[in-house]
Amino acid sequence: MKQATLHQLEVFEAAARHGSFTRAAEELYLTQPTISMQVKQLTKTVGLPLFEQVGKRLFLTNAGEELFAACRDIFDRLSQLEMAVADLKGLKQGQLRLTVITTAKYFVPRLLGPFCQRYPGIDVFLQVTNHDGLRSRMNDNSDDLYILSQVPENTDLVSHKFLENPLVVLADRNHPLAEKKNIPLELLRDSLFIMREPGSGTRRAVEKLFREHNVSVKVRLELGSNEAIKQAIVGGLGISVLSKHTLALQCGTGRLTILDVEGFPIECYWHVVYPSSKHLSVVAKTFLEYLLDEGKQVANETAINKITESEVRKY
Repeated sequence: MKQATLHQLEVFEAAARHGSFTRAAEELYLTQPTISMQVKQLTKTVGLPLFEQVGKRLFLTNAGEELFAACRDIFDRLSQLEMAVADLKGLKQGQLRLTVITTAKYFVPRLLGPFCQRYPGIDVFLQVTNHDGLRSRMNDNSDDLYILSQVPENTDLVSHKFLENPLVVLADRNHPLAEKKNIPLELLRDSLFIMREPGSGTRRAVEKLFREHNVSVKVRLELGSNEAIKQAIVGGLGISVLSKHTLALQCGTGRLTILDVEGFPIECYWHVVYPSSKHLSVVAKTFLEYLLDEGKQVANETAINKITESEVRKY
């Protein structure tokens, strides 16, 4: 293995991650024959096949799985070394990889703005996905940190609570309950609901509240997008419960209203998490400290926290 080059390992890692020589070539700006040649030379060095092809798909052999895990460790350590050296020089340089749940897209970019201005040498890669996608990326150790609203149970994670995430009942401004005050939760039995997909943090929190009060509601639609849910509400398809953060960029421009329902807003929080076995890079530690120390202050300056009660009906 001492004869293997870093370039060969980089090519192999990309091909293994994508399961495709073509996609690896696109990522590395190389030709497919170059990818094939580098993998062939690495295979000869290892002395065992690294891939097997079934139809048009590539699969890792046992030797390939072992080498892929080793490559991830090698490149992770090299990345940490690069950032540690930069830190010793008094610089903050390197990469920060974040995966956030879909609703977090409404405020995370605002948190990243001041951070990136302070540390212009840090390149941030932000992935927005649902809970299933986040769990998949976490299992693959694809990122440094993860931001979500509901921390999975029975998982070995380090979790830090850093920001409030109030869940409110949203309806079209012409809804019969729009002008009522202190609406009993039981009155929602007769309303049609538009819910997030099963497994989402918002849906779990809502279902927990309804179970505690023995309230059963009619679910008309299940949608995996906050924007789609808001459009469905405006279209008269029902009401929904979403994070108040989803309204942050819409003040005064939409047709949504927040219903004054007993038990709402549901008090939830945003968490930043990472596997307890993970060794955080210098950059990841720097962002985590920023998030816990200053994140709340930055978030409090966003539109969501400037909404007054008199403005609630203007969405």
